[in-house]
Amino acid sequence: MRILIVDDEPELGAQIALTLRGQRYTVDIARDGVIALEKICTEPYDLMVLDIMLPQKDGFAVLAELRAEGITTPVLMLTGKGEVADRVKGLDLGADDYLHKPFSMAELLARIRALLRRSHDKASPELVVGAIRLNPNTRSVILGNQPVVLTPKEFSVLEFLLYNCNRAVSRFNLAEHVWGEAFDPFTMSNNIDVHIKNLRKKLDDHAGRVIVTVRGVGYMVRDDQA
Repeated sequence: MRILIVDDEPELGAQIALTLRGQRYTVDIARDGVIALEKICTEPYDLMVLDIMLPQKDGFAVLAELRAEGITTPVLMLTGKGEVADRVKGLDLGADDYLHKPFSMAELLARIRALLRRSHDKASPELVVGAIRLNPNTRSVILGNQPVVLTPKEFSVLEFLLYNCNRAVSRFNLAEHVWGEAFDPFTMSNNIDVHIKNLRKKLDDHAGRVIVTVRGVGYMVRDDQA
């Protein structure tokens, strides 16, 4: 499960990230509303933890734009304010839950688990392009009627490309998503090219050229029937 934390308090953001990673969640952090929107509109997240008081764009503006784009990612809003009006405004804009600062990490984890369960019950998790079916929850890939065995990194690369179907994805964004803070910019391009080559060997013989190279940019999964 992938979670985006949007909070401009470095210590709190780091504490939340450490707690969530300890529970085996994959975590990204955005320090302002503009970066948050860039990430949530281009990358697959299972949940967003969103503070209201942010630089550039506040949490209300981020949430409003998110829902206007039709992105239904569950949002847990954080705020230091206790006014009922703020809570009502957030819920009216499409927030799924609300948590006041200060809060315990145990309560935060409980709220996150509840939202993820609710989201899983409502939506089909599968990403489908042509004959490829990828299930993020079971981390399985089916090509036609046959299972495809992928390494964890191959799975993450394919998942990100399928999520961004018919959109070019840069090597940098792909590396940032798959390797997170651990990626090395000096070896990034070679690592990605190797994983793309391996994915093509496993998929292309049966599904045609699924992953295409976008010269000067990176890669794209193409669905001609979309």
